[in-house]
Amino acid sequence: MTAVGPPVGVLALQGNVPEHLDALRACGADPRPVRRPAELAEVAGLVLPGGESTTLSKLLVAFDLLEPLRGRLSTGMPAFGSCAGMILLAREAIDARPDQHQLGALDIVVRRNAFGRQVQSFESDLSVTGIGGGPVRAVFIRAPWVESVGRGVDVIARVPSSIGGEASGKIVAVRQGPVMATAFHPEQTGDARLHDLFLRRVREYAA
Repeated sequence: MTAVGPPVGVLALQGNVPEHLDALRACGADPRPVRRPAELAEVAGLVLPGGESTTLSKLLVAFDLLEPLRGRLSTGMPAFGSCAGMILLAREAIDARPDQHQLGALDIVVRRNAFGRQVQSFESDLSVTGIGGGPVRAVFIRAPWVESVGRGVDVIARVPSSIGGEASGKIVAVRQGPVMATAFHPEQTGDARLHDLFLRRVREYAA
């Protein structure tokens, strides 16, 4: 498939980088791994994949990406964070280490590992605002959830009531302007509709 639109980056410090690159490519994008400030400067949008948020925070500093990334986000660059990416994009993360850096691109408070340990990972079908064609299959792996949202943040998905327990109804996908995030891993299902939704924002920003 011939790439359409501006180049899109995937933060390639840790996590499911190849899967996100493949999903973007399936949508007709020109995806590129981003590890250095010069590579960040060349892209019109950035995916922040899952992984371990504390480690990713440290790697952003080690690779001199923290402040350049904050700068790009502050000027309106679209971003899409999944799982640990959501945690990093948040204004505040409950249960995070005191020295963890937050990007503050989303006015949300998240709780790390809210669903429990890796053995408590699960999948569920979600209704996602802005996504047509039926429910989205969501894979939750040591996932966060959103405790609260600020003004201007749109909640686009919640855990269905059928899950039961404390997780029922929890916020697991949000969007604020050009930035969106999910607590789950859309890159693991072969369904690229969320990536396509993100790319629409990237193309609007580039235009």
